[in-house]
Amino acid sequence: MMYYSRLKLASVLAVCFLGVLLCLPNALRQPAPTVPWRQIHLGLDLRGGSYLLMQVDMNSVTADRLRTLADGTRQALLGAGLGYRDVATDAHAGTVTFTPRSPSETEADLKALRAMPMAVPNEFAVAQRPDGSIAVTLSPEAMRLRATDAVTQSIEIVRRRIDATGAVDPEITRQGDDRIVVELPGISDPERVKHLLGTTAKMTFHMVQDSALGSAAPGPGVSLLPMMNAPDQKLPVADHVDVDGSDLTNASAAIDQQTGEWAVDFTFDSIGARAFAATTQANVGRRFAIVLDNKVVQAPVIRSAITGGNGQISGGFTAQSATDLALLLRAGALPAPLSVIEQRTIGPSLGADSIRAGMISLGVGFALVIVFMALFYGRFGWYANVALLANLVLMVAILSLFQATLTLPGMAGMLLTLGMAVDANILINERIREEIARGRTPLAAMQAGFERATSTILDSNATALLAHIMLFAFGTGPVQNFALTIMIGIVTTLFTTLLLSRMLMVRWYARTRPTVLPV
Repeated sequence: MMYYSRLKLASVLAVCFLGVLLCLPNALRQPAPTVPWRQIHLGLDLRGGSYLLMQVDMNSVTADRLRTLADGTRQALLGAGLGYRDVATDAHAGTVTFTPRSPSETEADLKALRAMPMAVPNEFAVAQRPDGSIAVTLSPEAMRLRATDAVTQSIEIVRRRIDATGAVDPEITRQGDDRIVVELPGISDPERVKHLLGTTAKMTFHMVQDSALGSAAPGPGVSLLPMMNAPDQKLPVADHVDVDGSDLTNASAAIDQQTGEWAVDFTFDSIGARAFAATTQANVGRRFAIVLDNKVVQAPVIRSAITGGNGQISGGFTAQSATDLALLLRAGALPAPLSVIEQRTIGPSLGADSIRAGMISLGVGFALVIVFMALFYGRFGWYANVALLANLVLMVAILSLFQATLTLPGMAGMLLTLGMAVDANILINERIREEIARGRTPLAAMQAGFERATSTILDSNATALLAHIMLFAFGTGPVQNFALTIMIGIVTTLFTTLLLSRMLMVRWYARTRPTVLPV
């Protein structure tokens, strides 16, 4: 307890020196691009930027699944040689209903529908109603699972889209069951990002039903969709998806060599390429609609089979719109629309004021602690102050090493950590005082003071660590930042209090052998 080997001494000093080195990138410029330069990133409240609170449209998730289920119902019945009438969907009840062609086919209809593949076990139930119709009903458990997956998938796609814009240190977190918080430090004009995030970008390929042109009621399995560049013009498009845009592997903005206008080139994976080739081969001479978010971008006539898995979308794009569409297609389609329900913009000046206020509070608090320790505990108080400074350096070093994002609550956590570290040093010094008052020699007083204070320090910091682990696990955003800073501070406090400050006191005693301790 009262002896420090050269190896132990060198290890403690090496950790402190390494902490100083890791702190330097926050104060100096990177000398060369090849030099690792890890820094602390400032959060939204310190740097300024934009805050978006977005909500996932859960009704759309249900409606999309019902449309797919209705289409699957038609395909299953037709594949079994069975007919149907009056297919309808009810999003509120989560059902697809239809009337069999004849009562004699009811059992065959039920058997064909129960054989349909399910995305999850027991996803839907098939039953006959008293009026003779048949209902395919989605289970509530399956819809809750699908809704949870939709939010998780939306977060991942939002992250891809934001990363593609070049935004630095975005914070994307889940809030509640259906909301997503997006924080974009340094971006004061979020309109383009908001447009990118609010676009579902669900691209599908359908056959155009030219026989229904000009009809106000195109019939079952066909929808009238508006043209993107001419909303008043609508095309009858089959509900059945021949090729899904989710099979795209790449998309990029390009110049159309024939017209000189901007367009978007896309490439399918092997599954999409086969489906695209089969569809174009079987429908030469028919119109093939490219649908983006229920709007027809293009409806070209298929001249020949397209077997290469490549295609091009044109239609009055600008350089920016073509680039944005390619970005959206690469990132993937959102499973449901996102709507912005709250938006805030924090200016850089407000962020600078927050930094200034945080630094002043941190500096004043640190100075008061130093004065207090020096006045009450003399030389040992100054050793505690050195440990406090090392504690602050090590906290900044660890945050820099992991390139953490520092927020105003994080700065408050650093100040609170310094207060906790002072408590540990006060425990040690007061224990030594008590032992001196009992008449012990300086060496025995220091030995007993260290031993009796250590268990108390470990217990108090262990309980604080567990509490902040729970806070980090169940908190969000600034709460997590605060808890993480405290957890790092607890680790550095134990190191600087139980090793560094004790080492300074022990080395001083070994060098001077005093008859009276300076407490």
